[in-house]
Amino acid sequence: MTEPLDLANRPGGAPGEPGEPVDPEDPAQAAVATYAAAHDDLVLAGAEAVQLVTSVLDEAGINYLTISGRTKSVASFAEKATRSRDGVRLYTDPLREIGDQLGVRVITYVRDDVAAVADLLADQVVVADDRDLGRETASEGRFGYASRHLQIVLDAAREGQPAYAHLLGRNVQVQIRTVLQHAWAEFEHDIRYKGTVPAEHTHDFDRRFTLAAGLLELADQEFATIRDRLRAPARSGDHLPASASDDDPRLDARELAAFLAGQYADAGWSRSDHYAWVSGLLLELGITSLDELGDVLRATDEATILARMDYRYPPGAVRRLDDALLATYGQRYVALHGNAHRAAALQTRLEKLTP
Repeated sequence: MTEPLDLANRPGGAPGEPGEPVDPEDPAQAAVATYAAAHDDLVLAGAEAVQLVTSVLDEAGINYLTISGRTKSVASFAEKATRSRDGVRLYTDPLREIGDQLGVRVITYVRDDVAAVADLLADQVVVADDRDLGRETASEGRFGYASRHLQIVLDAAREGQPAYAHLLGRNVQVQIRTVLQHAWAEFEHDIRYKGTVPAEHTHDFDRRFTLAAGLLELADQEFATIRDRLRAPARSGDHLPASASDDDPRLDARELAAFLAGQYADAGWSRSDHYAWVSGLLLELGITSLDELGDVLRATDEATILARMDYRYPPGAVRRLDDALLATYGQRYVALHGNAHRAAALQTRLEKLTP
C-alpha cells in the first residue's frame, strides 16, 4: 500500500528516529520511539499478515485478483501520531489508536466477492471492527471512496503457531475492494494528496471525482450481473491456464473447470491456478479422466458434506471438490505430496467430516 506522506526528507527527521532527540513527556514522541524500536519485528508481522489472509482465502477457494501488504514506515507513523486539530493532538495513545500499522489489501473482481472475503475472515479469525466505507458514503447521499475495512487479530487456534509468531497480539487492517474501486481510490489519492490542485479547480475536480465514482459503481453492478448470468460458461474459460500438453496425464484445467461448474452450479468462482493445482492432486489419486472423477463424486453424500462443513461463505468449486475428495479418501488424501503444506488444516477439516 502506498504511504500517504513521506517525512524522510524533513529537516530533523521524525521524532524517535535514530539520532533524534525524544521528549519523554510527549506521548506522541514516546510512541514513535517505541514504534521505531519495534519496526523490524513489525515488518515480519506484516509479512505474516499477508500470508495469513492469503492462506485463509486460498484454503476456502475464494476468488480474488491480488493480495498485498505493507508495514507503516516510522516516518508515516510519526506524521500520523503528531497530527493535531486546533492545537489538540488527535491521538492520545498512538500505539493503540492508530489501527493501520499493519495493512493487507485484497482486490477482488466484483462487489459480491468483497462480502465473501469479509464473511470468510469473520469466520476464520477475530474481527475487532468492520467498516463499510462505501455504505457510509452512500448513506450520506454521495458517491466516493468505497472500501471495506476490517480490523483483525489472530484467532485462538493460530495464536500458538510459529508461522504467526510476530503477529501475536497485533491488529491488522484489511482493506477489501474491487479492482474498479481500487483504481478510483488510487487515482483520487494521487491527485488530491500527492499533487497540487489549484484552488480554482477544486470544485470542478470534486464534481468530476464524484461522477467517476458513480460511473464505476454502475460498472461494478454490471460486471456482477454479467458474471451471475454467465457464471458457468465464464468459469469454464475465464482466465484459466493454457491446456496441458498432450503428454501431460493430468486433467486439463479448462475441462475440469467446466466439469466443476456443472457439478457445483451454486458454487463461487475459484482462482484459475487452483484448477491446475487440484488437477495435480487428482493425478496423485490416480484420477486422470472426468469419467473417473464423476464416478468418485457420485459416491459422495454432498448433502452430508455441506451440513458438516456448515460453510459461512460461498466456497469456490475447487474447495467443494477438495472437501468431497477429503471425505472420500480421508487420511490418504491428507498424506498426498501436494497437500504437505496444509496437512494440519486438512486434518482439522477431516475431523468435521468424520462422524
